[in-house]
Amino acid sequence: MPRSLKLYVAVVAVSSVVALVAATVLFPVSSAIAVRGPDATGQVPSVLETWAGIAFWTAFVLLASSLPIQMRRGAFVAVSIAPVVAAMSLGGPAVAGWVAALGTTELRELRGRIPWYATLTNHGGIVLPAIAGGIVATWIGHSSVGADFVGVLLGATTNAVLNIAIASLALSLRRGEDFRRVFEGEIRELAGGQIALAPVAWLMAQVYLHVAWWGALLFAVPLWTTRLSYKRVMELRDMFTQTVSSLAQAVDARDKYTSGHSIRVKEIAVDIGRVLRCNDAEMEALEWGGLLHDVGKIGVPDAVLLKQERLTREERMIMNSHPVLGAEIIAPVTKLAPELPLIRHHHEWYNGSGYPDRLIGDEIPRLARILHVADAFEAMTAARPYRMKPLSAEQALGELRKYAGVQFDPVVVDAFVKTSWVEGTVDPGRTLPPRPVPLISQAAGRTAQPPPGPAASDTPPDLG
Repeated sequence: MPRSLKLYVAVVAVSSVVALVAATVLFPVSSAIAVRGPDATGQVPSVLETWAGIAFWTAFVLLASSLPIQMRRGAFVAVSIAPVVAAMSLGGPAVAGWVAALGTTELRELRGRIPWYATLTNHGGIVLPAIAGGIVATWIGHSSVGADFVGVLLGATTNAVLNIAIASLALSLRRGEDFRRVFEGEIRELAGGQIALAPVAWLMAQVYLHVAWWGALLFAVPLWTTRLSYKRVMELRDMFTQTVSSLAQAVDARDKYTSGHSIRVKEIAVDIGRVLRCNDAEMEALEWGGLLHDVGKIGVPDAVLLKQERLTREERMIMNSHPVLGAEIIAPVTKLAPELPLIRHHHEWYNGSGYPDRLIGDEIPRLARILHVADAFEAMTAARPYRMKPLSAEQALGELRKYAGVQFDPVVVDAFVKTSWVEGTVDPGRTLPPRPVPLISQAAGRTAQPPPGPAASDTPPDLG
């Protein structure tokens, strides 16, 4: 475990224990949490009734936490925030903390499937936000129904945001990713659903307080349907990802030399994106764009696609049409709209001599420039009909450096060098200026031919 992650575990665990003890001492338990009979209105609840109320909400949280859903970034989500917030509204910060600490215990933890330090961290990441949310709700007060609702809403928001922040920090430390990128992605994916449960939590508390304690159990039904919605969303996304992957593999399977090419390009592009601190949406675009970048080769005849000799001018024109054809194939899929620029422009050259639109420098979409480097490196280090012996990682990196500023974005090449794909490889360093020099002016039109040399003729880096 990295030292930074060990420090994180220690800080979260100790902070949660201190916060739980402090909340217990500083914030008395509200009598509203007690389980009351129909004739107990106006009477001071007994200690037994108070403990019964705490036990009820702890059991409710246990039930709601029993079947968490794993989201695409690895975080587990349950609908337990609703009973935690309800307990927060009824009993105060201390009750919220204890209910969150005990009620979120999972079978995975009891069976030893999760290391003890991860268990401490997980519970700490739930307890601290629950106490903080309870303090916010208490500060707003219960002077009226409106104030009570606002307090619950703000308390739930505080709870959700802090919980996501703590979980995001753990993910960023564990994976070595930028915290801001992880946090923004988790907020977009989780915060809305978590905060949307605040009104449900408020209604649960009102029914518990003014109708009957058992009436709160009726809310198990909408909470269960919410969990099913989370599950269905993840199932649909997984199915979509699997479909995209299958399509990419079908394209690669036409040529035995490119089997697995798209998957490897995706992995390289994603690693470069991490180095460049791409945001969550960009990382997803790199993932799916990497898988689908060669989908246009479906329309390239086998006689051209599988030809081992040098392509004629007409055959090269057919081959070079695959980015445009790929974009046209994917265009009707609205979910893949962010990937269209990657598919269309992943063969543009940094100096403007690429295809299909001869874009120059920063005119080329940033993610397409990333994909171009990933595609080139994978192609150079794998066997191809025109080059049966793959280049070594050192040779391929030398080609990337040689044509940085001509074919490739030098910034992207610099980022690629920091990935594990060339770890331990001798790096010749940057050899060309970081800015492209247009071969002709934009006003005159872009009709220039690529410069002579290996990257422009038989061009192993550009064939992918």
